[in-house]
Amino acid sequence: MAAEVILSVRDLVTEFTTDNGLVRVLDGVSFEVKQGKTLGIVGESGCGKSVTAMSIMGLLPRPYGQVVSGEVRFKQTDLLSLSPQELYQMRGNRISMIFQDPMTALNPVHTVGKQINEVLVLHRPELSKRQRYDYAISMLAKVGIPSPEQRIHEFPHNLSGGMRQRVMIAIALACQPDVLICDEPTTALDVTVQAQILDLMREIQQQTGMAIIFITHDLGVVAEVCDDVVVMYAGKAVESTNVFALFEQAKHPYSIGLMQSMPTLNTGHKSLLKTIPGNVPHLNDMPEGCRFCTRCQHATDTCQHQVPQWELVSHDHSVSCHHWREVAQ
Repeated sequence: MAAEVILSVRDLVTEFTTDNGLVRVLDGVSFEVKQGKTLGIVGESGCGKSVTAMSIMGLLPRPYGQVVSGEVRFKQTDLLSLSPQELYQMRGNRISMIFQDPMTALNPVHTVGKQINEVLVLHRPELSKRQRYDYAISMLAKVGIPSPEQRIHEFPHNLSGGMRQRVMIAIALACQPDVLICDEPTTALDVTVQAQILDLMREIQQQTGMAIIFITHDLGVVAEVCDDVVVMYAGKAVESTNVFALFEQAKHPYSIGLMQSMPTLNTGHKSLLKTIPGNVPHLNDMPEGCRFCTRCQHATDTCQHQVPQWELVSHDHSVSCHHWREVAQ
């Protein structure tokens, strides 16, 4: 039986007002997240991954950033049509988010326990003060924090980076959300702690059946935790498929470039890592056609002047490229 689509994003367009005028940061981004599955969103810095998450959560800085068109549907509810108060009740309750840097996401002047308690006061008003306290301790224990009865009274600066990230996970999971958005949650952690956090998230997902959107630039993390992947470049999704197809038969030149830039465990010789030449184009100076054409060795005049449309490679594999058939050979 196919997993239920729990979050659907369709043709999402987000714009920001800047000193140089209106800038389109996301241009027609679409993807689906299924219950109990993990969707990875990958790409270089500046490709629009975090803006996608902020657009879904309604956390764009007002009045400078706004979603101008598209649809973000959670089950049967279009999140973009909700009032600020309705979205406030949804956010942190049914849909939660873990941010990249817990030191800036956590309030430095409030204890860990108080910050978990804030979520419960808002979304679980039926709980008594004592019940909220006990529940907060149980959440800290659930995410692997030792001596939770002691840690609940401590401030974020008393904790290590890995502990702070576990606190962020405890806050995000306090209301047992249906969707968890993770914006590069392991980037600032050492590899041992990163592995522990990924194992923790996978274990909780198996227990609760929640869907996860995992935003990262680390393809190693994608291979370890994701079921499906969307590759983004310069505010557009360029390839969408399952994780096995991406690593074994990526079709878009940008996806292939990302794969080739990964270090391997080859022995017996030394070689330089392959790189993708150039940089992501500036938002005020996007190419007329394919946004990757200025860096693509397969680009033609068609690429420079015509925006590529989505084409179906297989039933769950789509790509936006004029020449993907030649590139993939």
